[in-house]
Amino acid sequence: MLLQQIAMTVAEGEEHELAPLWAEPWVFGVVMFAFLLVMMFVTLSHTNLGNRHSATEEHADPHRQHPNKHDHGQGH
Repeated sequence: MLLQQIAMTVAEGEEHELAPLWAEPWVFGVVMFAFLLVMMFVTLSHTNLGNRHSATEEHADPHRQHPNKHDHGQGH
């Protein structure tokens, strides 16, 4: 029933009024571009966080609740 109504409406070619926008269409594009640009700079600013300290070897602690099973027996 609904599909028939949709098909009839499309076939009749009725013009529908577009919903009003609260700003010019280009404003939405500029705001979205600026938002994504800010998010890119935030992401890029966190790329060197892993280089702040030198890497240290994790010690095998047999008393951990869920011990690492990949220590190849070094924790025993």
